[in-house]
Amino acid sequence: MIRRRDAVAAAFQFLSRFPVPGDPGFSRELLHRSVVYYPLVGAAIGLCVAAAAALSGLLLPPLPAAVITLILWVLLTGGLHLDGWMDTADGLLSHRSRERMLEIMKDSRVGAMGVLACVLLLLLKASLLAAWIPGSGYTALPLLLLPPVWSRWFMVRAMARLPIARGDDGLAASFAGLAAVQERRALALAALLTLAAAGVPLALSGPGAAAWPLHLAAALLVPGAAYACGTLAARRASRRLGGLTGDVYGALNELLEAALLLVLVLLQHSGL
Repeated sequence: MIRRRDAVAAAFQFLSRFPVPGDPGFSRELLHRSVVYYPLVGAAIGLCVAAAAALSGLLLPPLPAAVITLILWVLLTGGLHLDGWMDTADGLLSHRSRERMLEIMKDSRVGAMGVLACVLLLLLKASLLAAWIPGSGYTALPLLLLPPVWSRWFMVRAMARLPIARGDDGLAASFAGLAAVQERRALALAALLTLAAAGVPLALSGPGAAAWPLHLAAALLVPGAAYACGTLAARRASRRLGGLTGDVYGALNELLEAALLLVLVLLQHSGL
């Protein structure tokens, strides 16, 4: 029980700014155990985002409600993954050699490509939230848990399935040798959280609820889109860099959050 508590605490402290007490130590072994609970961190973030979307949507027009919701979303992660997104953009969009790209990504300074990528990503997320908020009833809001849950599951998959770029150097080295069973456990947890997010509101609404098609489609398509989009992006980055880095893990999370939010908006506006 103590080992599990420490692993959960490490996951929340590493990936979020939730005030989780304790000092688990962040050893390599603990980090490997903590990845199982990455989807749980995503669910906690998604729950806060859904609550913010519901409240702000009641009080404000869609666009300012979406911006406020997005600000909370970023604050809950401390901008950790956005930093990885910007560093990755600076490196991969420089079109330099592998060694030079890795040097650029390691530089703490943000370049023009990183700033541009960050601005465009935030604009995309804000616009998608603005499209989602006015068209979603109370039963659909829990679906906002799905993008952060499945984006963080894919981070675990990338850690377990793809090589690291810098050998023993960098954050990614802490996750080298991650057992595939950890990814499968994270997958099982993400599936359970999806069942809760998509199924519980429907159970409360009754078998004749009009939201059934949307929830069923989201529960099936969001995980599939996370796998397909994440695999394509991760493999392409790995080919160019000779593996993945901690920055790329963060960039994958940001990319997938936006892509999966787009899936939700497309499903919502398809008339399901």
